[in-house]
Amino acid sequence: MDRMKAFARTSRSNLEVKLVEVNIPNINENEVLVDVEAFGVGSHDRFFIPEDVDFPYPIGTEGSGEIVKVGSNVTDFKINDKVIFSSSLQPKGGCWTEYVAVSEKSLVRLPETMDVTTGAALPVAGKTALEAIRTINLNAGDNLFISGGSGAIGSLLIQLATNKGIHVAASASPKNHQHMYDLGCELAVDYNSSNWKDTIKAWMDKGVNAAISILPGTVKDTVDVVNDNGKVVAISGDDQVKSTHGKVIKQVTHELDFKQAMHQLTEAITNHEIKIAIDTIYSFDETMIALEKTESMHAKGKSVVLIQKNLIS
Repeated sequence: MDRMKAFARTSRSNLEVKLVEVNIPNINENEVLVDVEAFGVGSHDRFFIPEDVDFPYPIGTEGSGEIVKVGSNVTDFKINDKVIFSSSLQPKGGCWTEYVAVSEKSLVRLPETMDVTTGAALPVAGKTALEAIRTINLNAGDNLFISGGSGAIGSLLIQLATNKGIHVAASASPKNHQHMYDLGCELAVDYNSSNWKDTIKAWMDKGVNAAISILPGTVKDTVDVVNDNGKVVAISGDDQVKSTHGKVIKQVTHELDFKQAMHQLTEAITNHEIKIAIDTIYSFDETMIALEKTESMHAKGKSVVLIQKNLIS
C-alpha cells in the first residue's frame, strides 16, 4: 500500500481543508515513518503551510503513534517504538494522516504510562505554555492573569503557574469557570462581562504583576489589568500593541528545545504534577468537526482525533 487518507489544504489561495488520498511519504536518512494513532487539533493548524510545497498538502502539527520505518542515520529510535512528535511546517506534510514522516529531532518516546491521546495533546500546547511561563518569569507569591484560561494552553498555564506558587486569575466563558478552579485558578471572570476588569482590580488592588494573553485580539484589554511596571506576554502574535506607562508587552519566545520541553512535561504528568485537559476525543471521520470546535475558541482543554484504521473508509 502506497496511498493513504489525509486531511489536506487543497490550495494556497484558500483555506479549504478536504479529506483526500495522497502518497505515503518517503523518509530520508534522518527521519522515521510513524503510523499515526492520534493527533492534536489546534486553531492554527489549517494555516501552518511551509513555502514551496505541493498541494494537496496534509496539515497537522502534533501527534503520537508507532514507528514503522527508520532512516539509516537514526540511532535513538527503532521500529515499534511508541512516540510523541511534532510535525509542524514539515515539507512532506503534517500528521492529519495515516502516516507521517518526522525528523528524529522532533520525536520523544511515549511513556509507558501515557496513552496516545494524552501524548498527541501535548506538543503544541505544552511547549507554548512552558515558553510563556519562561517568558513571563514570575516568582512564588506573584500574581498572574491569563486571558483565555480554559483552552489547551491556558489549562496547562494555570497548573504550571500555581505549581510555582503564583496566584492565578483567568478568563473564560462561565460554563468553563469550574474547570479552571479545579486546575488551581483563584479567580475566574467572563471576558464578555462589562465589569471583568473591575473584578480583577478588586482582586489585586493595583492590578496584577503580569498577564498572558492567549486569545487573539485581547492584548489591548489585558494591559488594563496589569499594574504599572508589569508585563504582558502575547501568545497569538496578532496584537500590535506598544508598551506603555511602564508596562512591557512581549511576544512569547520560542527558544526551548522540543525534546527538552517534552521530557519536562511528560515527567511532570507521570509524577502527577500536572494533567492534560482533553475536551473531546473525535474519530478520524469527525476531524473537521474537531477543527471547527477548536477554531470557535470555546473548547475546554484540547481536542484530539483518535485514529482507528479499521474504521477509515
